[in-house]
Amino acid sequence: MLRSHSFALSLAVLPLAGLLLATSPLHAQLANGDFVVGPDYRIDPDLTDRGNPQGKSFEFSLRLADSQIFRGDDTTLNPKKTVRQQRKIFVYIPAAYQDGTKAPILVMHDGPSRLDLVRRALDNLTISKDPQRRLPAFIAIAVQNGGNDGKGSQRGLEYDTMSDREARFINDEVLPAVLNNADIRAAYPKLALTDDPWGRAVMGCSSGGAAALTMGWFRPDLFRRLITYSGTFVDQQDDDAPEEADYPLGAWEYHSSMELIKNSEKKPLRIFTHVSEHDNRANDPEETYHNWVMANQRTAAALKAKGYDYRYVFSRDTRHCDRRVFEHTLADTLVWMWQGYE
Repeated sequence: MLRSHSFALSLAVLPLAGLLLATSPLHAQLANGDFVVGPDYRIDPDLTDRGNPQGKSFEFSLRLADSQIFRGDDTTLNPKKTVRQQRKIFVYIPAAYQDGTKAPILVMHDGPSRLDLVRRALDNLTISKDPQRRLPAFIAIAVQNGGNDGKGSQRGLEYDTMSDREARFINDEVLPAVLNNADIRAAYPKLALTDDPWGRAVMGCSSGGAAALTMGWFRPDLFRRLITYSGTFVDQQDDDAPEEADYPLGAWEYHSSMELIKNSEKKPLRIFTHVSEHDNRANDPEETYHNWVMANQRTAAALKAKGYDYRYVFSRDTRHCDRRVFEHTLADTLVWMWQGYE
């Protein structure tokens, strides 16, 4: 959870001047702005088993060869980097979901990722007696990446490419597969997912975080609530990708060079970003286009200047995609992310 800290650490080593301190749990849960957490971390009780009713979990696989969007045979792929033949899909439907209602969703990259924590948040906070700390009964859909990592990989193609391809893949192929899965249908014969883009959230860490922002950026008509931890807003796009012609530095273009966030019309998005103090290549100079701390600092500053509903968390004494940060902040992040959804 976001809490007050003494500010012995000078602003010179923090990523943004003017970081806000939570003055109360309510302020921490609902406020926009820039926050610092740590260096002491503990798991939020709402991310633990508190004895509340639990939902149902499902797992199935999709063959990459059956996809029309990510078949695993793109010419940009490095043949030395392994591509999965099948990707697993993990689905959690909370106990609070009523069959037949159009459920909001949270798509999670690199599934199963932090699905265990999201499950606990759903078990505890969909039935919260505090209306300002209650989550809607969203369905969590954790999607495994296509394999490997970095430039030339299937995962990199899916997550680091500046296009609407990942958004279309999730919308056109994964969501219908969830609705048509026999085991899920047997348990929830009237299962329905909302078409409201404000009822569709995306969450990821690292390149999965960059993918979350990119899905909303290119298709705000499909996804509008975006959660990025240790976001890879760096030059990670394949050098031979067609998108290089329009976005030569990949996701670095969001905040530098082209300054997409600054120079584009404001989009209907709600965006959470985070970076760790010792995140990837934190000491790299700007010309490498690979300093994660710098990239996330600039992304948050650009979102703030443009007037977005945004939240930025800087975590002290942590590293890339540090689980302690998720355990400490994810309940508050989800509460903030779903604020205003009916």
